[in-house]
Amino acid sequence: MGVKTAADPFLNPVVGERSGLTLELSSLVQNVLNGLAIGSVYAIFALGYTLIFSILGIINFAHGAVFTLGAYFTYTLISGQFENNGLLRGLNLFPQGSPLSGSAWGFAISALVGALAAGLVGVIIERLAFRPMRTRSADPLLALVSSLGVALVIVNLIQILVGAESYSFPEGIYGDLPPALLFHMGEKVIIIRTVQVIIFAVSMVLLLILGYVIGRTRTGKALRAVAENPGTASLLGISVDRFIVITFFLAGLLGGLAGTLVGSSFGIAGPYFGVTYGLKGLAVIVLGGLGSIPGAVVGGLVIGLAEAFVPAEYSAYKEAVAFALLFVILLVRPQGLLGRAQIQKV
Repeated sequence: MGVKTAADPFLNPVVGERSGLTLELSSLVQNVLNGLAIGSVYAIFALGYTLIFSILGIINFAHGAVFTLGAYFTYTLISGQFENNGLLRGLNLFPQGSPLSGSAWGFAISALVGALAAGLVGVIIERLAFRPMRTRSADPLLALVSSLGVALVIVNLIQILVGAESYSFPEGIYGDLPPALLFHMGEKVIIIRTVQVIIFAVSMVLLLILGYVIGRTRTGKALRAVAENPGTASLLGISVDRFIVITFFLAGLLGGLAGTLVGSSFGIAGPYFGVTYGLKGLAVIVLGGLGSIPGAVVGGLVIGLAEAFVPAEYSAYKEAVAFALLFVILLVRPQGLLGRAQIQKV
């Protein structure tokens, strides 16, 4: 008979179990952190859909285009260079370098201005695509189609101006912060990109601020009143049109900032950059429950975590995870995770 030694993990079940447990736990932590980072972006992006749906009962298909614009606005302030194709090819807005480039504060200011510009675009979309339909009491489906048309116009306009090439944010947008943070768990090293930490932190702060505004301020209470019953809110002296504009501005701001966060991490993959995220945002709000703000947050985090646990060899199918999960959940709970079942009146 052979002699068992502690140096052989196959012969020492204790060592083998601890080693395997450490490896599995570190992989679990890595995947959870990755999922929370991307899921938080899905959440703030999907909140734009949710805010508009809760007020008008309509999906704004132009929201994905606003997401794209937010990333391009910020990139323009940081770099200002569009080299290859489009009407702006060869343009260099900052020959001496952008004053906002190379520092974390510069990037923060650029992201804020880009988000505000995206919010203004959201207001313009409301004026062009939604208000004319609303004043004519048109079928909601027509407003949906109108928003889809505006989205196509925006995407094609971007392509005409800057081409279909992808653009990456310049290095140093986060200042002197290290590119990644390392954490040791046993013999395993967990690597977290700094941008993931920033994305998650910014998203959580935004969600907390939005939750406070909606739940605690007079503006938030007025928005909830308009969402509950626009007619009654108008009788109470609330300007329904004004708060609809505020809703579109907030939705555009959130969508534009989400585009900037994703673009800073993965780059801007052309004018159709927001299409995939737009579809993912729709999956998030349906999964969480149409019109539910907490549902949008939960739905975004659930889908982000689900994607993070897709094995590397099946990463090509990761985009299908959101919709497969959505299908399964809706079979069990048609109103979504936190949605309310509709009461049929007879």
